[in-house]
Amino acid sequence: MRHLDLFSGIGGFALAAKWAGFETVGFCEQDDFCKSVLAARWPGVPIHHDVRELDGRLFRGVELISGGYPCQPFSLVGKRRGAEDDRHLWPEMRRVIEQARPAWVVSENVAGHITMGLDDVLSDLESLDYAARAVVIPACAVGALHIRERVWVVANANGRDDKSGPLERPGIRGEVEGQRPDGDACSASWGAERWAKTEPGICLVADGIPDRVARYRATGNAIVPQVAYELLRVMTHNAQVTGASPAFMVKRPVD
Repeated sequence: MRHLDLFSGIGGFALAAKWAGFETVGFCEQDDFCKSVLAARWPGVPIHHDVRELDGRLFRGVELISGGYPCQPFSLVGKRRGAEDDRHLWPEMRRVIEQARPAWVVSENVAGHITMGLDDVLSDLESLDYAARAVVIPACAVGALHIRERVWVVANANGRDDKSGPLERPGIRGEVEGQRPDGDACSASWGAERWAKTEPGICLVADGIPDRVARYRATGNAIVPQVAYELLRVMTHNAQVTGASPAFMVKRPVD
């Protein structure tokens, strides 16, 4: 199962995707520090610089596209210029989705997106024949020591097919089976004691990179991969119980 990671940051979505059994086949990120982390942790995976120049047709048929497009147009602590903000890049993510036609789309953004712009995102996905749902999940839902409420959107190309069923939640398991990017076994609880142990030496920061300001900026902008993993796990569970193929491709959007 292949995954295209837009607005990649330091690879939070890619980490969650790896835990869930996806192979990330492409990144798109402009920040130099973040790109150095991606190159160190996912060597050999191409990193595209600008989503506005990315041709989604190169990734035609990937099973999953993820992205945390810039939050500044919607954030309550900003000017909230919405579509008038130069950093409003959801239309570019929409374009890539339309070109690549993934079976699933997952995005993350600030809670302020609910009152500005989220309706447009959901409408755009519906216009591409995806069934989309939005839900607010805080980081503390997976045991983090901070709240960090974020809007997560999950869209399924199968959603209009009766075979796909609703997006059922089997319950948060609290464990991940697989490997962390640093090679450590990742069969660990999401409990508070684990979070305390991993700060500030968070495994997503590339070894040997001394830029502390860039490090904190990158981690501050990052998604919480544990939340993304739980969503991906729900998706795979839903595909299994409804009889969808492992690639979740019961029905793709029609060109």
